[in-house]
Amino acid sequence: MALTMSTVAFATCFASWIMYGVLITFLVDNQQFAFSQTEIGWLLGIPILSGSVMRLPIGILTDKYGGRHVTAAVMLFSAIPLYLVSVADSFTGFFWLGLGFGLCGATFASGVPYLATWFPKKRLGTALGIFGAGNAGATVTFICGPLLLRELTVDGQNLEAWRMLPRIYAGLLVTVATIFWLLARTNKNHHIQQQPLVVRLQPLLQMRVWRFGLYYFLVFGGFVGLSQWLIPYCINVYELSIISAGILASAFSLPAGVVRALGGWMSDRWGARTIMYWILTSILVCCLLLSVPHMRVEAPGQGVTSKQTGVITLLSSEAVMVDEQSYKLAAAPSADEDTATGFEWLFVIKQWHEPVVEIGQEVKRGELLARGITQIYHDANIIVFTILLMTVGIAMGIGSAAVYKHIPVYFPDSVGTTSGVIGVLGGFGGLACPIVFSILLNQTGLWSSCFMFIALVALICLLWMHRVIQRILQQHAPEFAQSIDHKTDGDS
Repeated sequence: MALTMSTVAFATCFASWIMYGVLITFLVDNQQFAFSQTEIGWLLGIPILSGSVMRLPIGILTDKYGGRHVTAAVMLFSAIPLYLVSVADSFTGFFWLGLGFGLCGATFASGVPYLATWFPKKRLGTALGIFGAGNAGATVTFICGPLLLRELTVDGQNLEAWRMLPRIYAGLLVTVATIFWLLARTNKNHHIQQQPLVVRLQPLLQMRVWRFGLYYFLVFGGFVGLSQWLIPYCINVYELSIISAGILASAFSLPAGVVRALGGWMSDRWGARTIMYWILTSILVCCLLLSVPHMRVEAPGQGVTSKQTGVITLLSSEAVMVDEQSYKLAAAPSADEDTATGFEWLFVIKQWHEPVVEIGQEVKRGELLARGITQIYHDANIIVFTILLMTVGIAMGIGSAAVYKHIPVYFPDSVGTTSGVIGVLGGFGGLACPIVFSILLNQTGLWSSCFMFIALVALICLLWMHRVIQRILQQHAPEFAQSIDHKTDGDS
């Protein structure tokens, strides 16, 4: 019951936490508010800011008062500013109210230590994975949010009716918080340790906490950031409607939430560090592929030069003739061929020639007759995009469970505080990513620059983790560390 109610509560909080991803996009697209791209980035990220910053104090309070009390209190408090979003009429109003209801995102820091009181370490990874599947609450918002807005506004005919959406979410928070309080129980066999604040904050001095926090910045913060960013991304890049964009965004968020339970089991089975190697590599490769934008690049190619001195006697799109010597040319694609994209997985390369001479012109040996043009075309096919995006979402879901598997193992006496610190860094990623994405978009003009940033963070995490493992091997098993760096007898 503790696991079930915690998961339901977290899913409700997560759905409310990222509501701005749908609401702000809807309001801007329907010209209700003229927010700039930078302002949109801030509004998408501001609930994530409060939810991330407050994870540390929420974790400390949970260590002191227990997860059941703290979770219910946070949900009830968050419902107030969430309801007041319905009366917001300016950027400032949306900003401060988003900062207020974003607190509901901090319930993850109270849920982890609460479940740690109910499950042994050997099963805790799986339990936390199931709990983390509450991320799927994002899917509820991405699918139901646009549909609700369409129904409430009568398909855009009564746009002011958008104000009912935050009220519905606020009512949902209050309802689930009440049910959680009535059905969830505190484990009476677990005694809360009353420790001084200084002792509770000791984990902050260990570099391992900050390394885990960077992992979580990527797998959770990147997940939240992309979840918020994907709707405007799909609308602008693929010209989808807000409902279709929400469905595509759910193809990213739903698998990420569902497989988090699998990630917990995999971490219990094979170890969190092994799982993180695969996760970081998968995110890096997929995001590098997603970084290539829809583009058409033309560059100089191999031209045609004259092998003799003479006069141009014939000129067409297919050949050039110098005296009696004919030179074959590659014709440029027709207008129909140029616009037909079809289904392309990666790149299409086309080459053709354009004559630079005229009939009757005298040319010398080695002189250019037709310049070569090479065109590299990338379709950024939406099917390929969706497959790669789902792979990234699945990797982030599994990775989130793997990161939190470390905490009860390394910090059994300060699970709440440590999970709070790591949650702060992960939540900060959810704040920073939309802002960084908007800055990169403004500076480069490339929507795919968001995936370039995610790939860079994945590379840093992978290199840092590999370096730490190498150092541990050198310190504790130097002979083994040296042997795996050299070819041994029997190696093929």
